[in-house]
Amino acid sequence: MKLDILAFASHPDDVELGCAGTLIAHIAAGKSAGIIDLTEGELGTRGTPEVRMAEAAAAAKIMGVAVRDNLKMADGFFKNDREHQLQIVQKIRRYRPELVIANALHDRHPDHGRGSELVTEACFKAGLRMIRTTDAQGNEQEAWRPKVVYHFIQDRMITPDLIVDVTPFWEKKMETIRAFKSQFYNPDDTSPNTYISSPEFLNFVESRAQELGHAIGVKYGEGFTADRRIGIRNLFDLI
Repeated sequence: MKLDILAFASHPDDVELGCAGTLIAHIAAGKSAGIIDLTEGELGTRGTPEVRMAEAAAAAKIMGVAVRDNLKMADGFFKNDREHQLQIVQKIRRYRPELVIANALHDRHPDHGRGSELVTEACFKAGLRMIRTTDAQGNEQEAWRPKVVYHFIQDRMITPDLIVDVTPFWEKKMETIRAFKSQFYNPDDTSPNTYISSPEFLNFVESRAQELGHAIGVKYGEGFTADRRIGIRNLFDLI
């Protein structure tokens, strides 16, 4: 299976918060997309890995992604090393995405920046044919390098290199966030409160999207940074 977009995230629900609107918009436009979560978020205060996996599957169904997988790396302790890079290289070579989306370059949670660096380096190495990997059947994989890596913006505000208008898909994006019932505001949940479980956090998510949208003259936007300069062939693509 070849995908147009492959989004990697350190934890289940990172994609929903950071770029679900963008994925939904591109799927609606006929592109194919998938998600690879690095960990099960097992260190989270609320919920269990099993619950979060079920929530991730529900969110994926709402988005309409072609695949959602989990590498089951150690939450809080995975490293940017050869072993972890090769796991990502295998996924990139399997799905051959044109572009990859990853966590923020730096953020409140240390896993986010570390996951960002891990994915970025693996994307480069996936294009080196002398690094050999095999698929699940033991067949050698061909080298493949995505054309670009974009990073979504998370808790800490980072000046974006580009902003995607997600206004028509905002409610659907919020559905994907609400699919994580164990993590976000739920008046019926008696679990310990966390940084993201208050109603104020969801207000923040909307306010951030409104701020980014305002910057480009729309209601809601999702911002991204790029690993390289963004070039176009036609100025009218920016209108």
